[in-house]
Amino acid sequence: MNPSDKGLADRSGLVFRQDYFDDPAGWSAIKTLLIDIFDVDISALDGLGGHDRTSFPSAYFDGDGRCIANLSAFSMPLMIDGRAIKAAGWQSGAVRPEYRGRGLYQDLIRITLDRCEEQGLEAIVLYTDKPGLYTPHGFRILPQYSFKGPAPAISEAPRPARLLDINTDLDLLRKLLTDRMPVSSRFAVADQRLMFLLNCHLIEDISLSLLADGEAVVVWRLADDGAFQLLDVAGSRIPPLTEIVAGLGIAPVSVEAFVTPDRLSWESEAIADTGSQVFMMHAQNDIYPTGPTCISPMAEF
Repeated sequence: MNPSDKGLADRSGLVFRQDYFDDPAGWSAIKTLLIDIFDVDISALDGLGGHDRTSFPSAYFDGDGRCIANLSAFSMPLMIDGRAIKAAGWQSGAVRPEYRGRGLYQDLIRITLDRCEEQGLEAIVLYTDKPGLYTPHGFRILPQYSFKGPAPAISEAPRPARLLDINTDLDLLRKLLTDRMPVSSRFAVADQRLMFLLNCHLIEDISLSLLADGEAVVVWRLADDGAFQLLDVAGSRIPPLTEIVAGLGIAPVSVEAFVTPDRLSWESEAIADTGSQVFMMHAQNDIYPTGPTCISPMAEF
């Protein structure tokens, strides 16, 4: 694809590149860009086998090999209202400050949209604090919620869960993620195992507990007010919340779930997220989810 056909961006002195993550110098350059712009270090991916092989980045580099502007897409299958959707996530969208205002990022948006269309994707999702960049291209904000309610009553003797370690239990976690059932039938990521594992390194103060039957790992933490926060469940089945709380051996005062809770057998209230980051979606055939939804923090990108 020739970026010269994509508008009037000022590309003087820059080199356009695509699908460059397998090049060690290119991979180093995108990691440096993300540290410089977002203060996010994705080096943990190197210990997890490297970048997502479904990624298809587009970028501009300067003559010194620095990544100046980038937008990456990757496979991110979704479950929406009981239907499996072929979708992509967009991430690592950034332009160095001294190169902003030249139209480079709009170039990359149009190019990446074309590449997604060529792959027959039904939906694209992204996080941003600048939704105005994407609304002209057909994206719309999909409000996100957390779900709060009372802790369930435990009526049976608990079967204790086992704490897992991201390093020593990596193979087990990979198997659970490979065989996972989407945590929600209404709206959830169906498969994004590498992002889950990276977020185990990036999100602080979380615990990973393997339930007694070995079929699901629960990602959780306790808030300062004593609330049990459920961040994700990954495995071949989604247990009810009563089984999860009993297995963890805790007695929380309340529960806050950061997943759409339709498979948890638990009554809750949807609380709108009011943070600066918004979740946006570009969808074919109006396949947007119905009702309040949430993407697990373990799938955030």
